[in-house]
Amino acid sequence: MIRIAVMSGKGGTGKTTAVASMAWYSDSLVLADCDVDAANLALTANGRPRTKDDYLGAYTASIDPQLCTECGKCEDNCHFEAITDLKVNAIHCEGCGACRLVCPTGAVSMSLKKSGEIFVLDTAHGPMVYADLFPGESNSGKLVTIVRRLAEDLAKSDGMDIVLIDGPPGTGCPAIASVTGVDLILAITEPSLSGEHDLMRLIELARHFSIPICVAINKWDLHPGMSEEIEESCRRQGVITVGRVPYDPNVMGSIKAMRPLPSMFPESPAALEFHRIWKELRSRSKERVGSGLSLEFD
Repeated sequence: MIRIAVMSGKGGTGKTTAVASMAWYSDSLVLADCDVDAANLALTANGRPRTKDDYLGAYTASIDPQLCTECGKCEDNCHFEAITDLKVNAIHCEGCGACRLVCPTGAVSMSLKKSGEIFVLDTAHGPMVYADLFPGESNSGKLVTIVRRLAEDLAKSDGMDIVLIDGPPGTGCPAIASVTGVDLILAITEPSLSGEHDLMRLIELARHFSIPICVAINKWDLHPGMSEEIEESCRRQGVITVGRVPYDPNVMGSIKAMRPLPSMFPESPAALEFHRIWKELRSRSKERVGSGLSLEFD
């Protein structure tokens, strides 16, 4: 099984557009949208729902009025001000359990609450897994890990040989969970100072985990000088630039129609470059497969 993660140091570089376009050229892969805080790859998939499950990702406290003696210790020891008049505000509760520890009568209990939902779709190019983390909920890295585990299980059960991951922006916990154990990272960047800065942080992350990384510059021709500067920065880091995606007005047309770019404009400049990049990734990841870090789950 080949695992390819498409990442970006910052948001808005065209990462999801790239994943949707490259997936169009394969009929034997599993898609995993690991941007659980703002998953939108499914908008272009036109998939049929297969399963929908609740994500129980955080604990919240509750107080049993039959056991409570109204001593007030739970309220006094709640640093998040989630308990008022011996009632728990589930939005403010962080699930730390301090109230349960100080309760002398055992009136406080902790229980998992629904923090999001996990979906599996059947698309024309293979199954897709994605999740919706509810606003304000934590443990997004944990949910990313669940999405990846489910995607890999589907790849095995459905006989697919590729898991293509649409990762979250940044280099935090969700990004780390998205790239752990992959065979190759494709970093999508843009020709801007912030694009270069955040790309260098992503390269540093990949190097820390000993994961091969290559780069594609989206809309490179909007600032050719900046694109050359990014390529030179990558060369100094020993990172290969595998593609230059030109600015293409057809991309916006496909986004408005909520369809992958190649499905509407197969001969457009961006679609052709995404196709070439996909073939390059397939070649490079085959050289790497089997030598990545292991992805372990309890």
